[in-house]
Amino acid sequence: MSQEVNENKIYVVGHKNPDTDSICSAIAYAALKKELTGKHYVARRAGRLNEETQYVLEYFGVEVPKLLSDLRVQVRDVDLRRAENLNGSVSIKTAWAQMKELNIKTLPIGRNNKLEGLITVGDIARSYMDVYDSNILARSKTQYRNIASTIDGKIISGNEHSYVSKGKVAIAASSRQLMSDFVDEDDLVILGDRIEAQQLAIDINVSCMVVCGDARIPNEILKQAKEKEIVVIASPHDTFTVARLINQSIPVRQFMTKDELITFYPKDYVDDVKEVMARKKYRDFPVVDINGDFQGFISRRRLLNCRKKQVILVDHNEESQAVDGIEQADVLEIIDHHRLNSIQTIGPVVFRNQPVGCTATIIYQMYQEYNKPVNPVIAGLLCSAIISDTLLFRSPTCTLLDEDAAKELAEVAGINMEELAQAMFKAGSNLQGKSAEEICFLDFKQFTVNDTVFGVGQVNSMSAKELTEIKTQIESELDKIRQNHRLDMIFFMLTNIMTESSELLCVGPEAREKAISAFDLNGKSDTLYLKGVVSRKKQLVPAIVEALQQ
Repeated sequence: MSQEVNENKIYVVGHKNPDTDSICSAIAYAALKKELTGKHYVARRAGRLNEETQYVLEYFGVEVPKLLSDLRVQVRDVDLRRAENLNGSVSIKTAWAQMKELNIKTLPIGRNNKLEGLITVGDIARSYMDVYDSNILARSKTQYRNIASTIDGKIISGNEHSYVSKGKVAIAASSRQLMSDFVDEDDLVILGDRIEAQQLAIDINVSCMVVCGDARIPNEILKQAKEKEIVVIASPHDTFTVARLINQSIPVRQFMTKDELITFYPKDYVDDVKEVMARKKYRDFPVVDINGDFQGFISRRRLLNCRKKQVILVDHNEESQAVDGIEQADVLEIIDHHRLNSIQTIGPVVFRNQPVGCTATIIYQMYQEYNKPVNPVIAGLLCSAIISDTLLFRSPTCTLLDEDAAKELAEVAGINMEELAQAMFKAGSNLQGKSAEEICFLDFKQFTVNDTVFGVGQVNSMSAKELTEIKTQIESELDKIRQNHRLDMIFFMLTNIMTESSELLCVGPEAREKAISAFDLNGKSDTLYLKGVVSRKKQLVPAIVEALQQ
């Protein structure tokens, strides 16, 4: 049985609406951690890639990380109760014996690992208490070998693999005349050592004779039984015991629950599973994969010991920017270069936060601290991240550490930073075919100050014409986007890398006023032009936060 679980998998992931730094840093740090520990660290993305990041990954031949959209606990994170499928033809007695041996209340029924139904203790109880049908063995197509096994008997004559197809169960404990009145052809007859009763059963042409108490069966009777293909079973038990036990030979498929089964899948979230469980009184719920293969049982008790997903966060430490369900995850580390905010952890974690221009600079430092060489591909990714976050060292967030790291990485990767930067920024500003909303969220972060929730988007370009075209496309749609995403304000930066300046678009109640106050603008012009402002992290967000707090 295969079940994907997270016990050996640790996700390294950046923020929603990922940029080049969050993606490249996640890839590089996952590689470093895997090399250091040998554990299964994997890079993931928390949203759709922007054009710049796609260009970088394609340039260095790196596969796009898989999407991680939710960190809530899933069924695959729960230790399921394993159980092998029982074939539907096995007897109720066999199922009951297995339940007692394993001390469980429910068994899966099926073949080739495909779930066909469930048999529970309650189903078995109903098979005793609610069955008043002497034809039940025929209706359930009970195999003769099941009958023999259930009554601890032995098949003396006949095909053990055949099954009861007609007739009822009768007990031949009366006179020959009375027996002739109630025993019919094809019946299964329970009888003892009376030779005349055995002969009458042969004459009536019953389908099966069950001879109790290990009574003698004359050779002539056996000969006739073989000629007529009558199954003969010898049991050591008395007639009462055989009659009491024989219903336990019925195959479990007769009483199993098979319609409208409530099943769960490994990808289902435990929050949703709990809601379903609360409405149902079952003890165990089967889990199947997308192919219908049975994986195990989940129960309310097992939900108490879920394995939380383990995660390392890079390039952010704000809950609003993190993957959904972060509150249910086990955060192991945070590597960031932004302001401290709202991620809460269960216990102490490695938290590395440095005032540099790019998370990739910190990751490169860690490679050096552990004395691990950076291969050309990882060097190229880290260098690209620094180029992106510092706008090729033009951003005020850029430090000497960033610049030195980028130069060293460029040498290892064998790249020309000026040429790569131009290609990256050109790819990032090529937004042809994208909607206004897609452009807005290509590089977007959300913040909360007191009760105000605002978002900041940014597009960088080396072309003033290109920025004008982008402005024309999104300006009229920005407030609709704000309302659709339930934000109080949106600030959108149109950043010209060459002039090292930004035009700021503002939507939302008092958004424009807060921006004017934050940057001490006169507000007479319709255009809010911020000279020297290119950094969202170091220049725009701190100013807006201060204005909102005032």
